[in-house]
Amino acid sequence: MDRLKIDGGVPLTGEIAISGAKNAALPLMAAGLVTDGTLRLTNVPDLVDTRSMEVLLSNHGLAVERDDDVVTMSGDVTNVDAPYDLVRKMRASILVLGPLLARHGQARVSLPGGCAIGTRPVDLHIRAMQALGAIVELADGYIQARAPDGLTGARVVFPMVSVGATENALIAASLAKGTSELVNVAREPEISDLAECLIAMGARISGHGTDTIIVEGVDRLGDATHAVIPDRIEAGTFAIAALITGGDLTLTRAQPRHLDSLLDILRDTGASITAGEDNMRVVANGVTKAADITTDPFPGFPTDLQAQFMALMCLADGSSRISETVFENRFMHVPELTRMGADIQVDGGVAMVRGRPALTPAPVMATDLRASVSLVLAALATEGTTEVSRIYHLDRGYADLELKLGQCGARMERVGG
Repeated sequence: MDRLKIDGGVPLTGEIAISGAKNAALPLMAAGLVTDGTLRLTNVPDLVDTRSMEVLLSNHGLAVERDDDVVTMSGDVTNVDAPYDLVRKMRASILVLGPLLARHGQARVSLPGGCAIGTRPVDLHIRAMQALGAIVELADGYIQARAPDGLTGARVVFPMVSVGATENALIAASLAKGTSELVNVAREPEISDLAECLIAMGARISGHGTDTIIVEGVDRLGDATHAVIPDRIEAGTFAIAALITGGDLTLTRAQPRHLDSLLDILRDTGASITAGEDNMRVVANGVTKAADITTDPFPGFPTDLQAQFMALMCLADGSSRISETVFENRFMHVPELTRMGADIQVDGGVAMVRGRPALTPAPVMATDLRASVSLVLAALATEGTTEVSRIYHLDRGYADLELKLGQCGARMERVGG
């Protein structure tokens, strides 16, 4: 099993181009199931998760071709089963449920796997499909759904905000008969990106970016070419990397407006941040000051940046309070950071972090995608050699991580065994 060997204590300086957003690319790829033409996506990151989605779509009968960061999908669906062996690798596999139901009237999707950072129940996806007229049963570990006469537009009210369930409902409603009103939906940029792609395919959608989306169903969706938005989580991670190492990084092909909550907090810690339309420069200004955060759905502080911010606070001047409100198990990185000398106390969904002048190198183990990169950040800021194991988590969400950081001065290498 590969490990990352990191010789830290070097300020990161230079320029990093941000890749396309994994969390936008996956639902966009699933939308390839609802077109009777060709969907061409550009700026698709080359990750374990996007490759897994390519395999899943091929399993359903689509012709999927990748050329660098361009993924093209076409052809007819010949199989509506999403088997356990494919779905268990990635929670986003549930996103094929709505498209298969909408275009083909049936779907059999294994209950998904993926990172163990919380329950993340699929019942919100199921309720949305039922509201649109599908008959859904759970049997033998599979979601078995059918809508032999097609889906019907309806008012779908989500009891809690869910990005994935919003995406499933949005795609499904695009081909439903009549008008759908999706209430209490997620407002993440990835939702708006999906809506814009569906509109380019011929869907009639309004209200995306707000908590209520209106979808007027159409008979068919056709050809489209769409560019995946930049990955705001990758950009946020590298912004924190600049600060935790005392460095100076310019991030290109980014969208700073998607990171307002993070950038405001980082400025409070003393960072100098200059944001343009599609780029930003992040410069450390001496010792980082402690700051408190609470994770929330967009436009609040992203849960996907909580672990990285905690790593920064481990070296901040003062004490910080980090409240996790989105996923109940998202403090699994805490024991590993404490192995490096961090002072963190957890009480339920709140972590109190008392900053220290320095951490110490130690062997650590990644437990999920964002936890893994938080350990990389801590190691980059720590003099001496730290080894991070189980880095296959990193490969799910960060394209060319060693190359991008290495070009900015990071001393890190992947070692096997």
